[in-house]
Amino acid sequence: LSVAYDMPTLMGYDPGHSLSVGEVGKCGVNVFHMGDMETLFKDIDLGKVSVSQTINGPAIILLAFYIAVAEQKGVSASNLKGTLQNDILKEFIAQKEWIFPPKPSMKLITDMLTYCTEKMPLYNTISVSGYHIREAGSTAVQELAFTLADGFTYLEHGIRAGLDVDSFAPRISFFFNSHLDFFEEIAKYRAARRIWARRLKEKYGAKNERSMMLRFHTQTAGCSLTAQQPEINIARTSFQAMAAVLGGTQSLHTNSMDETIALPSEKAAEIALRTQQLIAYETGVTNVVDPLGGSWFLEKLTDEMEEKTEEYFSEIDDLGGVIPAIEQGYQQREISKSASIYQDKIDNNKRVVVGVNKFINDEKEIDIPILEIDTRAEQSQMEKLDQLIKNRDQQQVKDSLKQIIETCQSGDNLMPLIINAAKSYCTLGEIVDAMKTEFGEWQENSVF
Repeated sequence: LSVAYDMPTLMGYDPGHSLSVGEVGKCGVNVFHMGDMETLFKDIDLGKVSVSQTINGPAIILLAFYIAVAEQKGVSASNLKGTLQNDILKEFIAQKEWIFPPKPSMKLITDMLTYCTEKMPLYNTISVSGYHIREAGSTAVQELAFTLADGFTYLEHGIRAGLDVDSFAPRISFFFNSHLDFFEEIAKYRAARRIWARRLKEKYGAKNERSMMLRFHTQTAGCSLTAQQPEINIARTSFQAMAAVLGGTQSLHTNSMDETIALPSEKAAEIALRTQQLIAYETGVTNVVDPLGGSWFLEKLTDEMEEKTEEYFSEIDDLGGVIPAIEQGYQQREISKSASIYQDKIDNNKRVVVGVNKFINDEKEIDIPILEIDTRAEQSQMEKLDQLIKNRDQQQVKDSLKQIIETCQSGDNLMPLIINAAKSYCTLGEIVDAMKTEFGEWQENSVF
């Protein structure tokens, strides 16, 4: 089961906040307190179902809501299965949905990593995401280098917190993009596995083979799809999905043809699903591990991808590591340059995009059904917020938030305190505001 949250939830705002207006429930589910999580998982056995949550900045709070609801259902944290995206470094680099500055954000990551390693052995605490880096305009090499560098940074913070690398590395996963250069994408996945395995063994001293295995999910490239002649996007997605499968992905998401226009309609989503099923059941390509291995062309591409990635690692190391590089805007500038070069090639017809700068259909564009999001969800959530405040124990809420502030100051692990706050029905926004009093907010400087 996969859960995507809406923008107010991703940014740590309650429905009543001025910045939430018009956004509640638009690109995902709105969850601002434990009661919403109870509703979300009503009649779902959390002891059996694995739940993936796309959440980053306030991930520690949504995880706390999830744990609290599970315990309410009689399921202990030790039996919970699932994955938390929880990749704040890529937010600073590309997606821009952050709350706190990098250093306190990494403290929250480390708190979750420690808590889950000790108490949630079946849970994957981090899914390191290159997808958003690529969507922001990076090259394949930049996606690979910046993503793996982020992964190594999480490893280092876990080790510094006193964790044995083999106790948590096997449960770190990855999330990559599959773009349009077919062979380059396959080489990227192959190089990723080689680099991860080598560094885990040689630099971080991993002994468990599972620590050295780079497990990854792939999503086809939303940024490559076009609003012009949208049905062509079905073919684009098919080639991208095939590249991901040939590259060894363990999990796959195929985008819908209406990706550039709106959230997918039911028909568009069904076509995307059938694309995966066709690859899985009709092509036979899933019967072979690394089917293109040994091709001189692909092996050369893989070697080149690995060499260029190592060059980026050296540049990041020279800047003091991933976090200092982010603070200096290094990754952001590199991506911005690449995005500009890519767009310039399209604008000047040096790169063909079918239906956009070549093979243009001058006739009326094909109309496809567009999904409309019901605006009543926002009013409903506002009413629930009013009822929550009236019915909960306000003193218990104040005490819980005070303990969070004190723990932010002491540096102790925040996870148990935030779980207690969740059980007291503190809201997402209240918990975020409590942490902001000590951690502050992140404001990115211009990258130019």
